[in-house]
Amino acid sequence: MTTTAALAPESTGVGTLLREWRDRRRISQLELALRADSSARHISFIETGRARPSQEMVLRLAEHLDVPVRERNVLLISAGYAPSFPETPLDDPSMTALRAGLERMLSGYEPYPALVVDGVYHVQAANNGIAMLLDGIDPALLRPPLNAMRITLHPGGLAPRIRNFLEWRGHLLDQMERQLALLRSSPLRDLYDEVSGYPLPEGGRETAAFGDHPPFALPMMIEHDGAVLSFISTIATFNTPMDVTVSELAVETFLPADPETAAFLRTST
Repeated sequence: MTTTAALAPESTGVGTLLREWRDRRRISQLELALRADSSARHISFIETGRARPSQEMVLRLAEHLDVPVRERNVLLISAGYAPSFPETPLDDPSMTALRAGLERMLSGYEPYPALVVDGVYHVQAANNGIAMLLDGIDPALLRPPLNAMRITLHPGGLAPRIRNFLEWRGHLLDQMERQLALLRSSPLRDLYDEVSGYPLPEGGRETAAFGDHPPFALPMMIEHDGAVLSFISTIATFNTPMDVTVSELAVETFLPADPETAAFLRTST
């Protein structure tokens, strides 16, 4: 098991970082103090560098500010403490039960597509429903590590088959931008710069009609085997993760958005 964390700049103290997180959450010093069983004066002293918070206080404030696990390690390092949260590779023996549970979840969701991605959208596991959609994709995009964003947005990937590509592309890029607002992740920033620069596929500026079934959420409408399948995406993450790797895993499932898609999937398995 390994323990790692992105180091904060040496010039950035824990007080400055905590103030930035408090500003992002739009919480006053008084409100944070009440939540953390402290005082506004003490919070002010921490933010201005006049007081050094204990390790317990750093973690308590991070919890009430809903700071991502990776960034909690950054806060601890900035305060002069060792990081508390390990970053364990998913193939580590200690992750055997987790991997098995995820595989059962994905298999149980079939015939509907489902996959597990990490913090930079590398595919860690997928079911047969996802494999079905990958027919005809540029083989270069299927070389490990598979990346869900590249596969979806690249002109050699799913992009030419997505009927409402402009809307779906905007949804995915907005999702990445929200993550980047919370994480100082160079790999995620590099991925965003890459996929946002892909040229649009032919017809990629067209807006698809939703037909007889108005969507209750933005669907991904994709051509497959002579049909147009419509999916609503949902994303699930782990509650109270104690490991950086686990905290950044996301299970994405695709629910049929209309009866035709559900029928197609049932009859094609």
